[in-house]
Amino acid sequence: MTAAGALDADWLSVCRRAAQALREVLARAPTTLERARETGARGEGGDRTLVIDQAAEDAVFALLDELHRDGHRFCAISEERGVVDYGGTDVRVVVDPLDGSLNAKRGLTHHAISIAVADGPTMADVAFGYVYDYGPGEEWVARRGAGATLDGRRLDPELGEHRDERGRLEALGLESADPRWIAEVAEVLPDHARRVRALGSIAVTLCQVAAARLDAMVTLKRTRAVDAAAGQLIVREAGGHVAFPRCAEPLGAPLDVAPRSPMVAARTAATLAELCEVPTL
Repeated sequence: MTAAGALDADWLSVCRRAAQALREVLARAPTTLERARETGARGEGGDRTLVIDQAAEDAVFALLDELHRDGHRFCAISEERGVVDYGGTDVRVVVDPLDGSLNAKRGLTHHAISIAVADGPTMADVAFGYVYDYGPGEEWVARRGAGATLDGRRLDPELGEHRDERGRLEALGLESADPRWIAEVAEVLPDHARRVRALGSIAVTLCQVAAARLDAMVTLKRTRAVDAAAGQLIVREAGGHVAFPRCAEPLGAPLDVAPRSPMVAARTAATLAELCEVPTL
């Protein structure tokens, strides 16, 4: 089967099976002590690998192995393994089996599986996005040109944003929330936002923008494709806007394992442009 044929695989079914596999991984390690165990290694993305990270990735890659045995050709990109060749590079599967690992480890609400499928090398080429948030049990799905859904219900692309009497966004999501990075924008954030929220998962935060639960979000430092690829398509197919300000094109961030650029997502193009001008991004 050709690499192009891999784009037409039943990715929703694969993602749902992967989500169930991760649910079982988490159920086998229900306590913070069990979830905090490390493998002793670092993934290709540079972070220390938790045992649950490794188990989650093994479960997802077992499904990708199965797809490849069925004749599909593609490559997979993940935080732990880097780029894995399944016989072709025309179709790329960008996998984060556990976005929000710290939340999962500590028993906090938002942690998700994120899978994107693309027919090219950049964010602009993502054709399918899937995020399942284990906290509220919400399934987010987008297909290029076909809109986005939450638990099977289409997200309204006409949803806008909320601003206060001073013109500030009512709720802005922050990710990469290292206190040092927050300090760098502490003086300018009050000009743009009345309140901020840090959920601890880039994929989930993007989905909140897609549903207009948050008016916008920014990552304060460079973002990896594995965290953002699926969620950014969900935002765009839900009528929102996304940009990677340090890339030559707004959606030009490569689908690889290196952190390339901060990311901005917003309900309106005007707010996207405003936040892209925040000095530290």
